Amino acid sequence: MPPIDETVRGLIEAALDDDDPDGAVRWHVISVLRQRDDLESFIEARRLCAADDVTQRLLGVDIMGMLKTFADRTLPVLRYLAASEDHVMVLYSVLIAFGHLADPRSLPSVLDLAVHDDPRVRYGAAYALQHVLGDPPDRAGLNALRALAADSDPDVAGWAALGVALTTGDSDRLGPVV
Repeated sequence: MPPIDETVRGLIEAALDDDDPDGAVRWHVISVLRQRDDLESFIEARRLCAADDVTQRLLGVDIMGMLKTFADRTLPVLRYLAASEDHVMVLYSVLIAFGHLADPRSLPSVLDLAVHDDPRVRYGAAYALQHVLGDPPDRAGLNALRALAADSDPDVAGWAALGVALTTGDSDRLGPVV
């Protein structure tokens, strides 16, 4: 990996130069910003979330999902994107961010997206739900997770079934172990 300017702005530029959403440089930058967990990183991520460019919004969301210290400021931004965004991969990343933050206040947004037409969004919802149900688990959220366990997409159904099993202790939902 080439040397990276370790300022927040330099890190962001390096991540945006990585064309692969799963690229090593991009995720290295997100990891560094997660470790910094500072106001400057949050402000930059929030700025990215408001960008017209999808790549920038994706990066902003992925950073925000790692900044747990700023959850009170992050959740409104992510909930706004969950309600207003139409790009499937941004919605998917918002849901993964909700799961990482594990804050039950995001549950209404996750429930809204759990019935999305695109299986990638439903997969993100299946991931997020098990982390945002609260304790005890919210009944509507648990019902949504159970519905996703019967999804027509096998990846969505599998992840949701795992979430049901982990949340309720109902390992029979996973099917036979081979």
